[in-house]
Amino acid sequence: MTERRAEDLRDEDVLDLVLEGDREAFSILVLRHRSRVERLGMGFFHDAEEAADFTQDVFLKAYTALGSFKGRSLFSTWLLRIAYNTAVNAKQRRRESLPLDPDDILPGDIGADETHERGETIRAVRAAMDGLPPRQAVCIELFFGYSLKYAEISEITGFPVNTIKSHVFRAKKLLRERLGIGPEVDDAL
Repeated sequence: MTERRAEDLRDEDVLDLVLEGDREAFSILVLRHRSRVERLGMGFFHDAEEAADFTQDVFLKAYTALGSFKGRSLFSTWLLRIAYNTAVNAKQRRRESLPLDPDDILPGDIGADETHERGETIRAVRAAMDGLPPRQAVCIELFFGYSLKYAEISEITGFPVNTIKSHVFRAKKLLRERLGIGPEVDDAL
């Protein structure tokens, strides 16, 4: 490493060091960006162990692809695109949608009737989500499921912000129609 401290180096400077043969410098990038990648992994997999494996996989992919980084975007944007694509591919391989955990929806002790009703609601939402066009489904999952802002979704997916807004709007409309929800419930959906 150079005489400069790691925290004084920009990501691009660290990348230059790695590409010049300083493999240990990559750990600086891992430390800087691990939490965002792990957060994305938790959003997709809802399991700390899976998110940790996912994070390791993403950084391995990024390290092996460093030569393809052209600098047209920030390193963090490039890395999150790798993370997003890795997560989407993993979900598609498992052929499962993002799980809706009933405990995330209604906390506490509930009776058998409410448990049944909750299960039916979750199945209806999953069915409605499964029928969305893929880009709309991704945008609405990231927007509502992970509380990401349009700019963050754009950074992850590569879709323009206005396209994301349009996808979220259209997905909300389709979900309302499929679930039989009137526009008066727009705040919730």
